[in-house]
Amino acid sequence: MSKSILVLGRQPELGIAELESLYGPESITEISPNIVSLSLDPRDIDFERLGGSVKLAKYLTDIDSTKWSEIFQYLNSTIPKHLDHLPEGKLKLGMSVYNLNASANDINRTLLGLKKTIKASGRSVRVIPNKAQTLNSAQVLYNQLTNQLGWELLLIRDGNKTILAQTVREQDIDAYAARDQNRPKRDSKVGMLPPKLAQIIINLADRGQKNEGYTKKTVLDPFCGTGVVLQESLLIGYSAYGTDIEPRMIDYSKANLEWVSDKIKGGTNYQLEVKDAMQDKWDKPFDIVACETYLGRPLATEPDSDTLNKIIQDCNFIHKKFLTNILGQIESDTLMSIAVPVWKIKGQNIHLPILDHLEEIGYTELSFVHTKGSKLIYRREDQIVGREIIILTKSK
Repeated sequence: MSKSILVLGRQPELGIAELESLYGPESITEISPNIVSLSLDPRDIDFERLGGSVKLAKYLTDIDSTKWSEIFQYLNSTIPKHLDHLPEGKLKLGMSVYNLNASANDINRTLLGLKKTIKASGRSVRVIPNKAQTLNSAQVLYNQLTNQLGWELLLIRDGNKTILAQTVREQDIDAYAARDQNRPKRDSKVGMLPPKLAQIIINLADRGQKNEGYTKKTVLDPFCGTGVVLQESLLIGYSAYGTDIEPRMIDYSKANLEWVSDKIKGGTNYQLEVKDAMQDKWDKPFDIVACETYLGRPLATEPDSDTLNKIIQDCNFIHKKFLTNILGQIESDTLMSIAVPVWKIKGQNIHLPILDHLEEIGYTELSFVHTKGSKLIYRREDQIVGREIIILTKSK
């Protein structure tokens, strides 16, 4: 059976939950906290859609050792046998190593040894030197290591053996930057939702793609802001329905979605309206609810307890009203993926109080097999206000 290897992003719980949502828990095997294997051919994985994975590789084989000298011997004897399958031209060779006892210097010495062997076979080759155990996305992309003449070999410790894999896709850092920074309308006051996180939020409410294929769906974002979730929905090929209480945000979303349709060739099937998520009705049908809600006041420093309590009370009120309002407007099988605020104060996470009362309102919170009960929290290290993603469905 074909098998894929995925290297997860900075917050791997989000990446593994995303994969579980789209491809099912049974397809995933955890190798380490940030690396998983998927029982799918890499060609069956829509890598551009994934916000929580940075690298997709084709599983090649297991090496029955974790000793670096023996791994080198295996590569040195095996690589020449595969050179005839490559097109003519100069080969580019790179290497990323995970959880093995090998320094960057060890890896570079190995690469030079492999270079010597490859040249002795009559092929020209350029090696990409390591500054760390792994190559970053920029190194992989700019050195074209996923092209026909590129090889990035992954060596991953898995118990007493080493997995050998070859990278076939790398996250497109330039495309993400363009979708984030080049949009005509941005507003730091309402929060800057990263496109990667928007992808994850959508995917967590879109379970079973492996079985369903791409059925046309409509994504509702009741707090659309500048339209990042809507933008990423269109790029998947879905329809987007965005509402916001503030008319200016609807204008911003309109400008940004027009830009996406023009510059990136996203779809044009979207609807935008001014609506109050706490009391208004949405047009039907919509299949998925995916949004970042109101996160409260931005905080550069930890607030005093009175200020924090006021912020939490305000956010809690809005979320309770919203969840109560939309409950009667969703179908029994509609999934809601919602990013809500979570505050880190004195090293501890403070959650919205309403999250302890979801059943009373009429919701069931869904969990993931491979996250083992961990909260799905997205936060940069220096942030006080993070996002906690919850997946809800109407209680039966």
